[in-house]
Amino acid sequence: MRYRRGISAILMCFVLFLQPVYAVPMEENESGNSQENSTESKKNEQEQISAPSAILMEASTGQIIYEKNPDEKLPPASVTKVMTLLLIFDALKNGQIKLEDEVTTSEYAASMGGSQVFLEPGETQTVNTLIKCISVASANDACVTMAEYICGNEEEFVKKMNQRAKNLGMKNTHFANCNGLDADGHLTTARDISLMSRELITTYPKIFDYCNIWMENITHKTKKGESEFGLTNTNKLIRQYEYATGLKTGSTSKAKFCVSATGRKDDIDLIAVIMAADDSKARVRDAITLLNYGFGKCQKYEEKNKKQIPPAKVKGGAERQVNVQQKDIFRYVDTKGADLTKIKRKTRMQSDIKAPLKKGEKVGESVYYLNGKKIGTRDIVTQESVKKINYKISLENILEQYAL
Repeated sequence: MRYRRGISAILMCFVLFLQPVYAVPMEENESGNSQENSTESKKNEQEQISAPSAILMEASTGQIIYEKNPDEKLPPASVTKVMTLLLIFDALKNGQIKLEDEVTTSEYAASMGGSQVFLEPGETQTVNTLIKCISVASANDACVTMAEYICGNEEEFVKKMNQRAKNLGMKNTHFANCNGLDADGHLTTARDISLMSRELITTYPKIFDYCNIWMENITHKTKKGESEFGLTNTNKLIRQYEYATGLKTGSTSKAKFCVSATGRKDDIDLIAVIMAADDSKARVRDAITLLNYGFGKCQKYEEKNKKQIPPAKVKGGAERQVNVQQKDIFRYVDTKGADLTKIKRKTRMQSDIKAPLKKGEKVGESVYYLNGKKIGTRDIVTQESVKKINYKISLENILEQYAL
């Protein structure tokens, strides 16, 4: 009997030994589950955007919140006009042109195909009206008319467009015309479009006065007489999406359907760029999806006031110290639900500040931390210039001290 029990026990152990060993399921591993969910979440976000290339940027900081093939070179169609408008506003700012200026349409400008307002050769319109035609109706003829007015011809204007793009860090962009009609080598990326869109809306917020117009009439004044022409906005988002603020749509056979869409909610300004969507509905749907995603994820921190910084000591200067200030207000966008009241600021001044100093010269920086992690900096600059001390100034300082 004992012999049989012994044999049974040995057989039982042998059977258990042969059983396969199973790994602990992933859902029981907390860190693994979190990683899997994060990866799955990113995958779902990518799948929700049907367009092959897209990007979402927070405008005040330039922070990228979402991207999908953002550096793929693609034709931008009429989104090109963001750069055209940027150069027009540059020319207004530097006094080269004025909104009231009367601009004459050339035969070449009037010959443009695609979207247009049917300007006739010799017809005159004000700069203000032509900006409306470009922003609202995406008028190719108005673009060329303004390009010729600013630079003499479209070719020179396009050179300025490419130089401005280079200055903005648009590394994958080349413009071949000012209106976005399909042309060899006329390419850009979602990332580059977000850069020029940000420059336009932050430097020239007046653009919103134009791109928010839904419908408006202009008056054609030609040899034939006067006639009314209705402008209707090509950007349907401003009627279909409550937080939309602009900016520019585009579509051609090569580019398919593109948009640089801006939106604002609770002091958060976003730029959503969609490239090569299959149709206009997909373009709108993708843009709204991105904007909603951004508004749901973002919370913004902005300094209320620049902190007062004591004067800095200067070596070898006509003055022994110089007044300084923080150059810009600090802004930060969080997408992870952090407690932004815990942001801390530290001042770091250069240890050896020597004259001569120019007004606006960097002499230190404000460093910002969140939970011990550096999240940004702002330059500390001089408020006035300081000359290098010389014999004459030194003698005057000595005499002044004795006089006291």
